[in-house]
Amino acid sequence: MAKLIVGLGNPGQQYTWNRHNLGFLVLEALVKQRKAKGRISASHQGMLAKAVIEDVECSLLMPMTFMNNSGTAVRKLADRTGTPPEDILVICDDLSLPFGKMRLRPSGSAGGHNGLKSIIQELERDQFARLRMGIDDPPHGVDSADYVLSDFTKAEQKHLPDFIDLALDCVTCWVTEGAQGAMNKFN
Repeated sequence: MAKLIVGLGNPGQQYTWNRHNLGFLVLEALVKQRKAKGRISASHQGMLAKAVIEDVECSLLMPMTFMNNSGTAVRKLADRTGTPPEDILVICDDLSLPFGKMRLRPSGSAGGHNGLKSIIQELERDQFARLRMGIDDPPHGVDSADYVLSDFTKAEQKHLPDFIDLALDCVTCWVTEGAQGAMNKFN
């Protein structure tokens, strides 16, 4: 059964190192790791690539709709490929986890994340896996919207490659062992 792996972020070079683009950074690393060729797909409103992970065909998607409308691109690709929600993994940032920590869940609420909220609305269910990657709470007095759209600090950028590698291992485990197997190893 084919899988759909989605990395959330915002299109545009000015957002590349924003905390909110952590899903994009992981997906870009996955495309590179699997030597996949990405292309912009206007019909799917995103950057789309195909990869094989441990003999499983996977569609890789970076929605170019901006975070708050990510669900449109996810629904279009899931509908076209016939991918049920339980075979979808969404990778995104999470304010409630410390930087460098991640949590995989097979389903759940949006938890205040507008990208997840959009996907839940478009799929009309929350039964898809999500890999939430910690970016820390904003410092006191800093608006959370401003915080997620700010760049990682230099110190955080030094640790990003290891954090992204950990996420790639988790994605591979999710593909091969399912959500429960990946949760047992990575949560």
